[in-house]
Amino acid sequence: MVASAADIDVTDRPRQSWCDAVGRLRGAHLGHACEWFTVIARAYGHEPLYIAATAGDGLTGVLPSFVVRRPLFGTVVTSMPFLDGGGPCSTSPALDTLLVERLIVEARLRGAALVELRCARRLAIEAQPLEGKVNMTLGLGNPEALWRRVDKAVRNQIRKAERAGLTVERADAGGLTSFYETFVERMRDLGSPVHALGFLQQVLDTFGPRARLLLVKKDGATIGGLVGIAFNDRLVVPWATCRKEYFALCPNMILYWEAIRSAAAEGFTRFDFGRSTRQSGTYLFKRQWGAEEEPLFWYRLPIAARRIASASSSRAGSDLLARMWQRLPLAVTRQVGPRVRKYLIQ
Repeated sequence: MVASAADIDVTDRPRQSWCDAVGRLRGAHLGHACEWFTVIARAYGHEPLYIAATAGDGLTGVLPSFVVRRPLFGTVVTSMPFLDGGGPCSTSPALDTLLVERLIVEARLRGAALVELRCARRLAIEAQPLEGKVNMTLGLGNPEALWRRVDKAVRNQIRKAERAGLTVERADAGGLTSFYETFVERMRDLGSPVHALGFLQQVLDTFGPRARLLLVKKDGATIGGLVGIAFNDRLVVPWATCRKEYFALCPNMILYWEAIRSAAAEGFTRFDFGRSTRQSGTYLFKRQWGAEEEPLFWYRLPIAARRIASASSSRAGSDLLARMWQRLPLAVTRQVGPRVRKYLIQ
């Protein structure tokens, strides 16, 4: 078997060979990009754990992860925290399994109670994944043809935003602060602690020209925006927001249309809206653009005797936290949110 002859390399940072492999391997996800080592380690201080496998003609498998030591809730090793994907990426299922087995060994050595894997394909391991979340992506092409493909109701909402005087512009890192103010507010309204401004700044700085910031404005004031990251043939949008008091003017519609249009004009073949729970509000928003499901397989592998909360009990706790968070003053969520968010690895 290929896997039995593989050499395993465990490091605290991705080597150049890792970055080269991610560019070659089919099935690589944005979560496999070596830039996340810098972003997550610098912004939140989590311990990186990178595993690579060599079999035959060079590097053929990678598995990125971070060790997140959570107060009260114990240590978890996740591939990858804060992102939709991760897990093993290799040239064979046998090598995937070998990478996962070694990750479990390393996680146990670090005192972790749980290993989480977020995969774009089912693994050949004795564990059942959670399959309620999916990635939503849209095939691109000629921008004019893409406009004709978009549902008529969507086109009407984009025109409504234009008539209301909303504009979208691409900004440099100097525009991040105005985006963040809208992001803080929207995350509080959704009941979710917000990422640190430094985390988003690290994304823009580390990904450089592969990252882009779009802002939607009304009368010169920023009312929303999104962060996009180029990865292989697609533009991925992990974070987007608009102020709810402007929803009647359809800012989300003109914002996403400009992101989709510009991605098509730049030659990307897919626009990646990110993950959603099936039939949720965000899922239906993405479906109206014609986005299609790409399956996600999220594994939770207990590796210690400590009791791990079930998915249903975790969801109930999250719902309670969300309702409490929505009642907090905005200034409190701005200060406290990032301190909490660094441990919320979803």
